[in-house]
Amino acid sequence: MLETIEVSRVKRFAANKAGRDFVVGDIHGHFTRLQAALDASGFDPAVDRLFSVGDLVDRGPECEDVIKWLNKPWFHPVRGNHDDYVCRFDTCDIGNWMYNGGTWFIGLPLTEQQNYQAMFQDLPIAIEVETAHGLIGIVHADCPFPAWDQLRAELESPESNKRLKQVQNSCMWSRSRFEHQETHGVEGVRAIVVGHTPLHKPATLGNVIHIDTMGWRPQDGGFFTLLDLATLETTPPTPHKLSWD
Repeated sequence: MLETIEVSRVKRFAANKAGRDFVVGDIHGHFTRLQAALDASGFDPAVDRLFSVGDLVDRGPECEDVIKWLNKPWFHPVRGNHDDYVCRFDTCDIGNWMYNGGTWFIGLPLTEQQNYQAMFQDLPIAIEVETAHGLIGIVHADCPFPAWDQLRAELESPESNKRLKQVQNSCMWSRSRFEHQETHGVEGVRAIVVGHTPLHKPATLGNVIHIDTMGWRPQDGGFFTLLDLATLETTPPTPHKLSWD
């Protein structure tokens, strides 16, 4: 079995020496379409692993299937901003959440809502995966620091750290890097993979790879991008290899 070492907000994975590692963009309750993308890639659940940039629920028709996926031993997501709505369902801006696709949740019995809350609170804010070519970081939206080590230190700090909430929110919500087209990248990792910003094709800024290609919006031509963490190549392929080797 592949070894994992878990802390409260960062989850670390040793290199996968038996199969392949992929990361997928925002899912938003479209698990049947995700499974079709995995089948097309030849994904083998016996040896391969699937990481997720989060936003597992809201907007799509299969949000409640997230329970089945969270129980799959090869599926490992970070927490996205929509997943965080579930964590804060009793304190969040409910009107904003409903407007952004949270209506599936509102009619559930309180005990079920609390069960979802507990499951989603267990999701890490960041994941790091060892590969033969270096460390890969995964967060939902962005790394708000110039170095991955800084992010890790902040996320592993005590709850009493006044900056912690701000750092977590940046990881789940920030679009600053993409809006300003910042290309300086993040030190200490080979690449960071993010979603959150809907795009028509994957994009790279420095060593930050954006892969939310709107698999949850098939009516607009959206598709799920799967990024191979060993090669930094995408399925379906993009015109240029996403690599800095």
